[in-house]
Amino acid sequence: MAGKDRILVLGPTGAMGRHIVWASVKAGNPTYILVRNTPGDNNKISLIKSANPETKEELIQDFKNSGVIIIEGDMMDHKTLVKAIKQVDIVICTVGRLLIEDQVKIIAAIKEAGNIKVRMCCHFFTHMTMPNIYAIDLNYATILLTGTRFFPSEFGLDVDRQDAVDPVREVFEEKAKIRRVIEAEGVPYTYLCCHAFTGYFLRNLSQVNTAVPPRDKVVILGDGNVKGAYVTEADVGTYTIEAANDPRALNKSVHIRLPANYLTLNEVISLWEKKIGKTLEKTYVTEEQVLKDIKDLDLDNYTKRYHKYTKDIYTIPKPTFTSPLYRPIQHSYNTISPNR
Repeated sequence: MAGKDRILVLGPTGAMGRHIVWASVKAGNPTYILVRNTPGDNNKISLIKSANPETKEELIQDFKNSGVIIIEGDMMDHKTLVKAIKQVDIVICTVGRLLIEDQVKIIAAIKEAGNIKVRMCCHFFTHMTMPNIYAIDLNYATILLTGTRFFPSEFGLDVDRQDAVDPVREVFEEKAKIRRVIEAEGVPYTYLCCHAFTGYFLRNLSQVNTAVPPRDKVVILGDGNVKGAYVTEADVGTYTIEAANDPRALNKSVHIRLPANYLTLNEVISLWEKKIGKTLEKTYVTEEQVLKDIKDLDLDNYTKRYHKYTKDIYTIPKPTFTSPLYRPIQHSYNTISPNR
């Protein structure tokens, strides 16, 4: 593990945090977690519980057995937080929406911890006679002096490039405010952006109030032809750690889009129908009706599905240069089992 950055994960027992912890361990990074000495939440909604059946206590024991360093404390306690951050090079936060604005406390603690790390950012070029071999040109290497790098809790749409409606817009605006504080304070950062978690949107074909895919009827918001990028939580964890170990991701937004997983809801439903050998009865809800329901009923989860399936709010303004950044990984897939 020599030379690997030390990583602290905040919110390590949550739906996203656990996957980042395991990815960090697998990558060989010294991995730290900050946990409160409180019982786990056994009243999670069924969809989240289905994707993450372990209890908090079971998960922490598994972490210990895998060499994860456990720090007991609370991110709301400044002294404890500073002490934890002084031990690491990278802080990855995965807290839920109710704690988004409290990330200013993490930023303040990072500033106080004052860790400085020397990094070399090298330029890669293709060998002239061996095109599959990449070399490092030390003549163009850059020496960077950076403090503790911060991955704020995002892992969704790029909050600076979206056109959402309330109540989800409020959450995006909170995340955007945290970005501005990070930048104003000069804290090194990486923003990790993906689109739709398979455990949340694919497991139940994005149906409300169920944790299993439908076998008779399915409700489709809009016309079902808007493409979305599906990604497993485990793959988000893997790519997060790839970015954490990559100096090129410093002060950048990293977007996760797996080409084979870029599908419309109609395409996803068609795959499910082939799997179970049955055609589902489809009900399409117009965008106008969805907006009315959101306004009248204040449906938070419905709002998320509205954006996912009625319009693409995941936009990247031109001119933008994009390219595959990391080597292919052995992807993990959330299969929809017909036996459920």
